[in-house]
Amino acid sequence: MASSLSTSRSHHRINSISSFLGPLRFLFLIASLHDSLLLVDATASSLKLTFTAPAKYWTDAIPIGNGRLGAIVWGGVANETLQLNDDTLWTGVPGSYSDPNAPAALSVVRKLVSSGLYPEASAEAIKLSATPSQVYQLLGDIVLEFDASHQKYDPTTYLRELDLETATATVKYSVAGVDYTREHFATNPHQAIVTRISGSKPGSLSFTLHLHSKLNHTTTLLPGQNQILLQGSCRGHPNGIRFAAMLDLRIRGGEKAAVSVLDGGNKLKVDLADSAVLILVASSSFDGPFTSPVDSNKDPNSDCHKALSSLANVAYADLRARHLEDYQSLFRRVSLQLSPGSNSDSDSGGHVVATAERVKSFKTDEDPSLVVLMFQYGRYLLISCSRPGTQVANLQGIWNKDVNPPWDGAQHLNINLQMNYWPALPCNLKECQEPLFDYMSSLAVNGKKTAKVNYGVNNGWVAHQVSDIWAKTSPDQGDAVWAMWPMGGAWLCTHVWEHYSYTMDKDFLGKKGYPLLEGCAEFLLGWLVVGQGGHLETNPSTSPEHKFIAPDGKQASVSNSTTMDMSIITQVFSDILAAAETLGRQNDELVHKVRLARARLPPTKIAKDGTVMEWAFEFEDPEPQHRHVSHLFGLFPGHAITPQHTPDLCSASEKTLVKRGVEGPGWSTVWKTALWARLQKSNKAYEMVKHLFNLVDPAHEGDYEGGVFSNLFTAHPPFQIDANLGFSAAIAEMLVQGTGTDLYLLPALPRDKWPDGCAKGLRVKGGVTLNLCWKQGQLDEVGVWSTEGDSVQQLHYGEKMVKASVVSCNVYTFNRNLVCVSTESLSEEGSSC
Repeated sequence: MASSLSTSRSHHRINSISSFLGPLRFLFLIASLHDSLLLVDATASSLKLTFTAPAKYWTDAIPIGNGRLGAIVWGGVANETLQLNDDTLWTGVPGSYSDPNAPAALSVVRKLVSSGLYPEASAEAIKLSATPSQVYQLLGDIVLEFDASHQKYDPTTYLRELDLETATATVKYSVAGVDYTREHFATNPHQAIVTRISGSKPGSLSFTLHLHSKLNHTTTLLPGQNQILLQGSCRGHPNGIRFAAMLDLRIRGGEKAAVSVLDGGNKLKVDLADSAVLILVASSSFDGPFTSPVDSNKDPNSDCHKALSSLANVAYADLRARHLEDYQSLFRRVSLQLSPGSNSDSDSGGHVVATAERVKSFKTDEDPSLVVLMFQYGRYLLISCSRPGTQVANLQGIWNKDVNPPWDGAQHLNINLQMNYWPALPCNLKECQEPLFDYMSSLAVNGKKTAKVNYGVNNGWVAHQVSDIWAKTSPDQGDAVWAMWPMGGAWLCTHVWEHYSYTMDKDFLGKKGYPLLEGCAEFLLGWLVVGQGGHLETNPSTSPEHKFIAPDGKQASVSNSTTMDMSIITQVFSDILAAAETLGRQNDELVHKVRLARARLPPTKIAKDGTVMEWAFEFEDPEPQHRHVSHLFGLFPGHAITPQHTPDLCSASEKTLVKRGVEGPGWSTVWKTALWARLQKSNKAYEMVKHLFNLVDPAHEGDYEGGVFSNLFTAHPPFQIDANLGFSAAIAEMLVQGTGTDLYLLPALPRDKWPDGCAKGLRVKGGVTLNLCWKQGQLDEVGVWSTEGDSVQQLHYGEKMVKASVVSCNVYTFNRNLVCVSTESLSEEGSSC
């Protein structure tokens, strides 16, 4: 099977020594290779979401995006709508994010907590809350209306697909012997949404089109240019964000093909064309989180004109070619094949099977190819909603149909935003994580003011549970159970060392990552207070969105030193110590303070029932199956709890997960999947995978908890994108885990469910990429290489382990007993070792 592990370039070919190797072969490849050389075959199985009818609900429709611009394609026949989004359209303007009255309230809350008056402290802590976040807005719609004949289309010919391999949504149907096709994609290189509509017979295409928005707007037809301009403004503030969108129409056809103007200049009418191409560009006056839109130098109208002018001579074929080149350079880095299932969107008779039907049947057929589709869909969505230079992915990525979306569509920092970026590193999409660090840099600026004014911490920065495009760092409005949580920025900071651990990018660590960690650690040192027994503690402290029963029998949320607080602080302190060592800053005064403080943090404790304690004391839990599993942060995504080093805490974590149960929103299901995987409990991890595949009826979504919609959007409900993205990371965690020095192969593989398979292009810590295949539930072969120099890795598979000292640009081959049997140089003509 050596050929199955080869990369797409011939000079990476590995000569087999099959006569000396058993069925288990470790190929340890260490080379300085550009990521573009590591593309793998992602087309081995059908990667399409399939629909046999137009969308009835928004969660039936198809999402496309280029990171900044998004669209939802409904696929209507007589009437088609593309709902549009721009990631910079939000209500409001920059805020102050500080409250001079907060220190007095903080002092009272701390005294109440120290006196054990937790319900009173919880009530008083509401005075620490601030204002709600601003609201993510929509852009508008492209509306297409076809001639009356389309109302009589043949439903048996209808097909709507999202091809993950090409990031293209396609709609096909037939009317009176004419086959119609629509292709939609969002191109990142050209920053546009592109649609091509065609009929199989000359002159068969006639329709009208216009732009519309639920926001305050005007539309104008540009004379003689077949272009429509929409201009509008976000609501909520007279000096808020302004925006523009411009739609360009191109047609092809014979002499009778024509474009005319309808409805006083607001609609374009196409008659008797062979095909048409629509190109939409958009811009806004958002000029960063610290600039009020009224002071912005950006002119959305002018920007749209310039964008379309730059595309005037770019043919549709070139737009599509550049789109594919760009998108596939990311998407094709990773492929996944699991044991043969139905593996497709058609049945044994060749009839199309809708993805929704596959979800319904998963409870009985457990089709592994649907897991593959969901895994790659998560990667597709991350590529489509988060690219270098864009805004950070919000609660719905970039897709939104509402003026008032659920939970404002805002970035939530107590699990949701973090989960959005879990797949970026293990699923080989490191570039897609860049907006997160840009966003954190903005939070650090505003968070310094919040830390100093609200909490009297003169150094460092803080962020709370919810934020927005303006980098809000003050607490949310409302009950302390969610609003009083100053650990949002600290949790985000754990992504800094993770990014370095996977990429070994010292330049990133020194210039961007370390300053974020430094400011976070400074705040945490100032936030910690001395508690009982000399331990450093947090006061006030909450476990996100969860209450406990205080000794007086009343419910409360505020106490001190919740397990999640201390776990996050421990992780941040460990991360900055490791970063300081890497950068040669281990003698800095701050590092010395962190080292001393970490030794005084209270350890994670085990309750009488054998579970991990969620609070510092054994309070009664009024909701044992609460959706959050915050007290298991140290297991995942943290690294303090491991089967190898803390078996007692792992046992307690197992009991905690059993007590929490399987029910919960989509993101909770996915987090539990990753937690069970980290515990190397494959059956339990798979149980959570299976649990997610529950089809939600959007007409009665309130009756559900978790699940997926027909377009595979994951449900809280309603839709939140976090579980879509987290699912990909959880599957990767089931297949491989790495610490930077130890590499665990197939640690949580459900061997009876996926007995055969291959995963190619996954990433682990230490700058390592790997391909691995297994047969009949047993590892068959694995290839590993690094983009950095010399490396030392301990390879683990079951009870077997080998320590490999690897020299850059050499290939190491191991047999089934992990004995090295071959070494050869990777250097060949054309490589850059």
